[in-house]
Amino acid sequence: MNPALQIAGLHAWYGESHILHGIDLSVAPGEVVTLLGRNGAGRTTLLRAIMGLTGRRSGSIKVGGVESIDLPTYRIAHLGIGYCPEERGIFSSLSAEENLLLPPQLRGIAGAGKGLGLDEIYAMFPNLYERRHSQGTRLSGGEQQMLAVARILRTGARLLLLDEISEGLAPVIVQSLARTITTLRARGYTILMVEQNFRFAAPLADRFYVVEHGQVVETIAAPELDSRMPLLTELLGV
Repeated sequence: MNPALQIAGLHAWYGESHILHGIDLSVAPGEVVTLLGRNGAGRTTLLRAIMGLTGRRSGSIKVGGVESIDLPTYRIAHLGIGYCPEERGIFSSLSAEENLLLPPQLRGIAGAGKGLGLDEIYAMFPNLYERRHSQGTRLSGGEQQMLAVARILRTGARLLLLDEISEGLAPVIVQSLARTITTLRARGYTILMVEQNFRFAAPLADRFYVVEHGQVVETIAAPELDSRMPLLTELLGV
């Protein structure tokens, strides 16, 4: 079986700024993998590079065995990738339910499955059902984050790129998002997430990549986490 995501020798630029310097990583189908690192290490740029949202890129990005380095963003999404950016991108003039109904489903496209129906979404995110008629601007930060995650599940994407989904949220919302990720992994979704909240990420991930200065400097499997904590403390200050 092909990896869900295979990256080799990835370089990426914003204009003249060279941000990623030869990233190599792999994510197997059904895995949850977390990118750890200090602010400015290049983790968000890596997610954006996967989606074709940076400037120039070189190297290889294979999604389910399909080379995507030269594809435009819309074709990359059609490989079955859902991207949840840190800024969430909620349409403020639309209700929560209208936001959920807006994305097209990626039916019949390689890498995509059937998107979750509204009933499944509301069962996973009860808060969204209660606020389904509320405008995007009237949702709390936690509700907006739930909506951003739920919206990509509607498309049928099976590889999810999640950028700092726990940032700035109340502990009860963070716990709810952790349960959601556990549920999605049990359903066979593949997740690559950038996360600053180590306590949130630690029990969820199968593997961790530590990114520093645009390069992967350490790879740590979940069973190794306890023994590698001194190193992580040194690298991250956790």
